[in-house]
Amino acid sequence: MKILVSVKRVIDYNVKVRVKADQSSVDLTNVKMSMNPFCEIAVEEAIRLKEKGVADEVVVVTVGSKACQETLRTALALGADRAIQVEAEDGLDSLSVAKLLAAVAKEENADLVVMGKQSIDSDNNQTGQMLAALLDYPQATFASEVVIENGEAQVTRETDAGLQTLAVTLPAVITTDLRLNEPRFASLPNIMKAKRKPLEVKTVSDLGVEVGCNVSIVSVSAPAERAAGIKVGSVAELVEKLKNEAKVIS
Repeated sequence: MKILVSVKRVIDYNVKVRVKADQSSVDLTNVKMSMNPFCEIAVEEAIRLKEKGVADEVVVVTVGSKACQETLRTALALGADRAIQVEAEDGLDSLSVAKLLAAVAKEENADLVVMGKQSIDSDNNQTGQMLAALLDYPQATFASEVVIENGEAQVTRETDAGLQTLAVTLPAVITTDLRLNEPRFASLPNIMKAKRKPLEVKTVSDLGVEVGCNVSIVSVSAPAERAAGIKVGSVAELVEKLKNEAKVIS
């Protein structure tokens, strides 16, 4: 079985994001970039399935500029077998990315596509669902447990009402949630080995896909500064302030 895992290069989650002075976008100057945390979970799950003997090959793919190759090398160091970069401009919308990933999935004849449920930069939570629709594959989102048996995936997913277990026949698309696993750290020997693993670069024209951006950013602004809290001396004072100052109760 071949597993295709999509990964995305984003601002490291430990970095405090700065907005450009003209509010056109986020300032990326000298900012540390890393793999999207949900994508790390997807890579880890694919590698674990290979270690269990369920999968024969793990292929990672990303869409973006040459700088994204660093993210692919990280995935290779974690245990992926080979990587594919779809060379495209950064900032494509979810539908364009899903079209490109669908083309790669068809070329690779992937039995399972695993990806993070969302990226921490745009937080759209759309690409996985769009990809499943374009491929006409069954999908299971927000996975917290995945078991592959007899040509199907038993996926436990997290919902607002609790846990739900689905059985989807392969090939399928699965998006990962935080509690699926704990990603490993890449060892130094594996980081060195990753430099020699194959990394193929494809263009949008190679895949025969027309892409565009149907979403435009009007402006970007930092969240408002949070006002300091106050202490109250009694429950009666708290109720009075909630009623007359905050006006959240009547």
